[in-house]
Amino acid sequence: MTAAPGRRSSTFTRLLRHGFTDASAAERLLDSAELAPLRDDPVLLDALGATADPDLALLGLVRLLEAQPDPGARRQLLDTLISSKPLRDRLLGVLGASTALADHLTRHPDDWQALVMYEAYDLHPGVEEFEAGLAQATDPVSLRVAYRRCLLSIAARDVCGTTGVAESAAELADLATATLRAALGLAGAVAPEDAALCRLAVIAMGKCGGHELNYVSDVDVIFVGEAVEGADETKAVRAATRLASHMMRICSETTVEGSIWPVDANLRPEGRNGPLVRTLSSHLAYYQRWAKTWEFQALLKARPVAGDLDLGAEYVTAVQPLVWKAAERENFVPDVQKMRRRVVENIPVAEVDRQLKLGPGGLRDVEFAVQLLQLVHGRADTSLRSGTTLDALKALAAGGYVGRSDAAQLDEAYRFLRSMEHRIQLFRLRRTHLVPEDEAELRRIGRSLGLRTDPVAELLREWKRHATVVRRLHEKLFYRPLLDAVAQLATGEARLSAEAARERMVALGYADPASALRHLEALASGVTRKAAIQRTLLPVMLGWFADSADPDAGLLNFRKVSDALGKTPWYLRLLRDEGAAAQNLARVLSAGRLAPDLLMRAPEAVALLGDGDGGGLEPRSRAHLEQEILAAVNRADGAAQAVTAARGVRRRELFRTAAADIVGSYGTEEQPVETDPGALVDRVGGAVSDLTAATLAGTLRAVVRDGWGDSLPTRFAIIGMGRFGGHELGYGSDADVLFVHEPRDGVDEREAGQAANKVVSEMRRLLQIPSADPPLLIDADLRPEGKSGPLVRTLTSYAAYYRRWSLTWESHALLRAEHVAGDEDLGRRFIELIDPLRYPADGLAEEAVRDIRRLKARMESERLPRGADPKLHAKLGPGGLSDVEWTVQLLQLRHGASEPGLRTTRTREALAAARTAGLITDEDAAVLDEAWVLATRVRNAVMLVRGRAGDTFPTEPRELAAVGRYLGYGPGHAGDMLDAYRRTARRARAVVDELFYGVTER
Repeated sequence: MTAAPGRRSSTFTRLLRHGFTDASAAERLLDSAELAPLRDDPVLLDALGATADPDLALLGLVRLLEAQPDPGARRQLLDTLISSKPLRDRLLGVLGASTALADHLTRHPDDWQALVMYEAYDLHPGVEEFEAGLAQATDPVSLRVAYRRCLLSIAARDVCGTTGVAESAAELADLATATLRAALGLAGAVAPEDAALCRLAVIAMGKCGGHELNYVSDVDVIFVGEAVEGADETKAVRAATRLASHMMRICSETTVEGSIWPVDANLRPEGRNGPLVRTLSSHLAYYQRWAKTWEFQALLKARPVAGDLDLGAEYVTAVQPLVWKAAERENFVPDVQKMRRRVVENIPVAEVDRQLKLGPGGLRDVEFAVQLLQLVHGRADTSLRSGTTLDALKALAAGGYVGRSDAAQLDEAYRFLRSMEHRIQLFRLRRTHLVPEDEAELRRIGRSLGLRTDPVAELLREWKRHATVVRRLHEKLFYRPLLDAVAQLATGEARLSAEAARERMVALGYADPASALRHLEALASGVTRKAAIQRTLLPVMLGWFADSADPDAGLLNFRKVSDALGKTPWYLRLLRDEGAAAQNLARVLSAGRLAPDLLMRAPEAVALLGDGDGGGLEPRSRAHLEQEILAAVNRADGAAQAVTAARGVRRRELFRTAAADIVGSYGTEEQPVETDPGALVDRVGGAVSDLTAATLAGTLRAVVRDGWGDSLPTRFAIIGMGRFGGHELGYGSDADVLFVHEPRDGVDEREAGQAANKVVSEMRRLLQIPSADPPLLIDADLRPEGKSGPLVRTLTSYAAYYRRWSLTWESHALLRAEHVAGDEDLGRRFIELIDPLRYPADGLAEEAVRDIRRLKARMESERLPRGADPKLHAKLGPGGLSDVEWTVQLLQLRHGASEPGLRTTRTREALAAARTAGLITDEDAAVLDEAWVLATRVRNAVMLVRGRAGDTFPTEPRELAAVGRYLGYGPGHAGDMLDAYRRTARRARAVVDELFYGVTER
C-alpha cells in the first residue's frame, strides 16, 4: 500500500471518505499482520465507516486481534466478523463508541462471542437473562467480568439502534437488579449465619428504581431488615447491616477488574447519619414524623429489587400512601423549588453551559416537572404513579394533566438528551453529565446519534434546540391544562377537576388559588376571538408570572389591563404577534407596584412594550421630550391643563423607563439580562433626569404664558442640583434645584423678583396637584442660606452672596449644579459664576477639608433613621451612596481646577476621570463604582417594588424577594443578597476611610 512520494494512495482517500480523521494511522493499522487477510475487503471498510469513530473502531479491532490466544482464534474472529453482519455491526459499533469496553475485550478476548447471538430473546433481555449471565460469578472479580460481558451486549444493541434509549435504560436497570442479587448472594455465602438470621430487602431508588438507569451511575438503594421468626430483632438488624455493607462493597470496591458502580444508600432516613438498615416499622415511624418533602419525592421511584421481595413489597405498599399525601404538606412548593435551585446552584459556573443533566433545559428539568405533577395529582389518580419518567409523562398527557402536544415535544427532547448522556458515559464508562469540549469527542457523539453531514455543528444545534424546548415547556407544562379546566371548551379531552386545578395553582406558587382561577376563568372563558387569543397567551404568561416573587399580583394586574384594553383591536394582537411584548408585560406586571400603577393610569402605554410604532423601551432624548411637552403645552387651554398634559407625558415616560429597567434586570427569552448593572443605573438616571428637565421646561412655559403671555419681565433659569444635576435621579427622587433670574432691561428689580417668585410658586403648586399622575416635588433647600434664604435670587445676588458669605458645604453642593431649564444664556452665566467656587484654583485648604469631614460625620450620626441597620442603608450607611459621592466630590474640589476631566456633575464620570488622572488606583475606583451602582440599584428596586421611595431593604418577605429578583437573586436567596450588599459596602468603606478620612490602615 505504499504510495509514491508526494502522492496520496487511493486507500488514504477512501479512508477519508469513510470518516477516518487520521487516515495515515488507519493505513498503518490496515497494513498490520493481524488484518492481512482482510486488507482489501470492502466490507470491513464500509462497516468501520458506519461506526461513531472509525479510527477508534479500527484500533480496537487490531488490539482485540492481537489479544487472541492463537492464530486459530484470530482466524475464527475474522471469519465470523466478515460472514456475520450482526456481529460486525455490534462489535465494531461498540469498539467505535467505547474505549472502556474495548479495553475489556482486550483483557477478555473471548467475550466478543457474547455478541454473536442474534435470537429474538437476545434482543430484549430482562432480569432473568441477566441473572443467567452472572450465574457463574463466584467472587467480586468474576462478577465484574460477567457484568461487563452483559454490559457489552446492552451497548451493542444500543449503538446499533436495535434498542431505543428507554429500552437501553430499562435493560441497564435490569442488569443492575441482577447484579445486586448476585452481590447479595455472594455476601450471604460468606456469612450464611447472618443470612439465616434475617430477612433483608433491597429497595432500588432513583434511576434504578425508575427503570431508567444510565451506563455509569450510582445505584441508589434503601435497605429494610426484619428478623426471621424466633430471632432477636436487634441481632437480626445487625446481621442485615453486615450483609448490606458487604453487598455494597462487592459492587463498589475497585479490584483488578475495576469496580461495577457505587451503591449509594444516602436516600435512607437520616441520610448517611442514619442506620444503614431499619425495620419496616422504623422506616414508617421516621416518614410519618420526620421526613422532608424531598424524601417523599425520592420514594416515587422506590422498587424492591433484591433480597426478600415480599418484604420489599410490604415496604412499598406501606410508604406509598405517605408519598401521595406529600403535596398537602405546608411547605411543599417552596421545598420542591428549593431542591431544584440547590441542584442548579451546586453546578460550578464554568460547567453550567455544558451540563446535560442539571443545567437549564436539562434532564433534571423534565424529571422535576414530571415528579411535581405526579405528587400534586397522583393521590387521586393512580394511573400517574409510575417511577419511569417517560411512562409518567405519557400518563399525565392521557389524563389531561399535561397538553398532548407539550408532552410529545418533551418526550422527544428527553429521549435525545438521554441518548447524548448515554453516549458520553459509554466512551470511558465514567460517571459524567458534561458535554465535552473536545471536537473529536463531539464528532464521535454526533456520529453515534446519526448526525453524519457535519456532526459537531449538528449535535450542538440539536442539543440547544431540545434544551430550549425543555426550558420553554417545563413551566408551560403546568398551565395549559388549567385553562382547559376553567374554560371547559375542549370536547373529548380529559380535563383537570376543580380540585386538581386548585392543587395545581398552589403547587405553582399562587398564594390565593381561588382568586387566580377566577381571573383565569374571566380571561379565558367563552367562544370569542378575545378569549381564544387569551387561551393561547395565558399558558406562557402564567409561567412568567410564576417566575416572579408575586405571581398573584402579576395575574391580577394582567386581568385589570386586559379588562381595560380588551375591546381595543390592537392589544391582544400586540401580545400575540410581537414576541417581546407578552413577556415584557408579564415581567412588568409582576415585578412590583410602581410600574403596574403607572400603567393602570393609562393602560394604552402597553404599546410601548412591543417592537412596533410605540417607540419601544428605548429612552427618548431630552430634546424629543421637550418638543412633545412644549407642543402639548402650546395646545392646552390654560396653565392647569398644560401642566396636566406635561405630567401625563411624564407618567408615560416613567413607565417606559421602569419597564425597560425591569426587562433589562429580569431578562426575557429575546433579551438576556443586562450584564452591566452600571449601564442599567446610567440609563435610569439619565432618562428620569431628562424627563424631569423636560417637565420643568414645559411647566415653566405654561406658567409664563398663562400669567405674562410670551415674555416674563425677567430672564429665568432653573439650575439642577444634587442627583438631578448629576443625571442620577431615581424613580422616587425629588428635583433639587436653584432658581435664578435677571430683570430685563427697563424692568424694576422688585417687579422682576415678584414675577420670578410667582413663577416658582405656581410651578410647585401645579406639579403637586393630586391627580392620576405622580407628583413632581421641587426642592430648593440647597439655595444660599438654605430654607431661610429667598427662594429666587438674581444672578447679581448670587454673585454677591458667593463672594462674601459662601461656605464650604455650598461649594461642595455646587459640584452637581447644571442648567436644566429656562434661559440658556442666564444658565450658562450662572455656571461660569460658580466654576471658581467648585473648582478652586489653589485646590482645597486643609481647614476646608476638615470642615467637609466634620459635616459628613455629623450627617452620618444625625440623619440615619432611628432603628435602621446602618450596614444596609443604601444612602447613609457605610459604603453607601453618600460615602462614595463625598469621596469623589472631595477629589473634585481638590483637583478639579487642574484636571479638566473632573469637571463633571456625574459621579461615575468623575470617578473614572480621577482614575485616569492617577488620583485613585484602578482597584479602589472599581470598588467604589461597584458599591455606588449597587446602592443606586437597591434604591431603584425598593421604589419599583413598594411604589414608594426607600433607602433600606424591605422587611416584608415577598417585597424582599422581589428586590432580590430585580438584583439577580433567585427565589430563596434574599439572605445571599443582603450578605453580598454588606460585603460590597464594607470594601467600599475601607476605601472611603483612606481616601476621604485619611485613615492609612485598611
